[in-house]
Amino acid sequence: MGIDLSSIKPFEICSIRPPTENYSLTFRLTRNCYWNRCGFCPAYKFASRFSKRSIDAVKEDVRRVTLIDALLYEQGISSTPNSYARYSRITELVHRIKTAQKETGHEVEGDREEPPEDLHPDLVWFLSWFKDKPDLTDSLNHVLTWRMAGGKTCFLGDADSLIIKPEFMTEILDEIKDKFSSIQRFTVYGRTKTAARVRKLEELKAYRDAGLDRIHFGLESGSDAVLKFMDKGVTKDEHVEAGIKTREAGLSCSVYVMPGLGGTRWSETHAHETAEVLTKMTPDYVRLRTLQIFPQTPLDEARSNGDFAEASEEQVAKEIRVMVQETDTDTEILSDSASNLLSINGRLPEDRSAMLGEIDQYLALSDRDKLLFSADSRLRSFVGQYGDLSEDISGAISPYLRRDRLDFSSASDSEIEGIIRLIRAKLMP
Repeated sequence: MGIDLSSIKPFEICSIRPPTENYSLTFRLTRNCYWNRCGFCPAYKFASRFSKRSIDAVKEDVRRVTLIDALLYEQGISSTPNSYARYSRITELVHRIKTAQKETGHEVEGDREEPPEDLHPDLVWFLSWFKDKPDLTDSLNHVLTWRMAGGKTCFLGDADSLIIKPEFMTEILDEIKDKFSSIQRFTVYGRTKTAARVRKLEELKAYRDAGLDRIHFGLESGSDAVLKFMDKGVTKDEHVEAGIKTREAGLSCSVYVMPGLGGTRWSETHAHETAEVLTKMTPDYVRLRTLQIFPQTPLDEARSNGDFAEASEEQVAKEIRVMVQETDTDTEILSDSASNLLSINGRLPEDRSAMLGEIDQYLALSDRDKLLFSADSRLRSFVGQYGDLSEDISGAISPYLRRDRLDFSSASDSEIEGIIRLIRAKLMP
């Protein structure tokens, strides 16, 4: 007898997660962000309020995923050779599930939410990819994507899973490992403030003993002036303490830095002091995520009233150069965010010269060629992230298409800058 289709329910997915966890199975231990004050961040400003989930609620999600995984296997979807055919079959399967639920009188959960009416169009686009209440299609596609990627990784969210006590984490990880033996890596987001001031070293070690492998920290900057202005709620010394404790606990440490976050005022300070903090933290990975100012955020308001002046792309490139040049530790630098203009990847110290060479090639371009480089880079990032151009971007570049090739020779600098801004506003950081 097959799986009862009416028993299939959606589960809570961590829509916001590190790029390296895009194909991971995810479970929410908490909802959203309890700090939620960072001036640059739009991620949780317009979603539901922060809350902790109970062990029973998380275990129920594990049970739901177990059923979905078994159903995909039973239906032969997990083993279908063609990826497009797999996702096409999900649509048909969801229809069958909903029909079965209606026939048995079960309420269909996880209906999509409508964005607030006063939300800026750029934020409507951004938040359309992040759902507090995933539906059946989201849930089945999530499990299918994880299985197609090998079924080896799991991310536990949302914004700071270090506020979860080790006993809770241990019980949940034991449950997940019992149901999904293929998982080989467990990761979380964490605040450096929590690692430095809330969790003792013994508690971080307890996370490791439970099966946690890596913590992703949003470092953003090593400058106290920048951190204070952005209301990050942490100091550079706490950044350093968090990194050291994480490594001592036997956990992998991955940090995100945000070139451009200092604006024009603190550009040099931001770059030099971030390199200093990275050197002291000795993280395994340093991930670059260039600042993008989103509408209706505190930083957008600061820019509007003149309290913040956005750094140019050339200034941002120079900041990255300083970070690569001055970070004096064994670490890997990765440009795995669509927000980045340059693709700077390599290990320090051995790849330092090659990375600096990539940056210097860009800096040596003329102003016009820098614009053309940016337009090309941003378009490729957009297509790489979404698979195709959006209608408004296609319309913006259509006057410059010549036999399916872009030719900006007739475009003014301001017109190219407008296209770049349009694309950047829709790139996921």
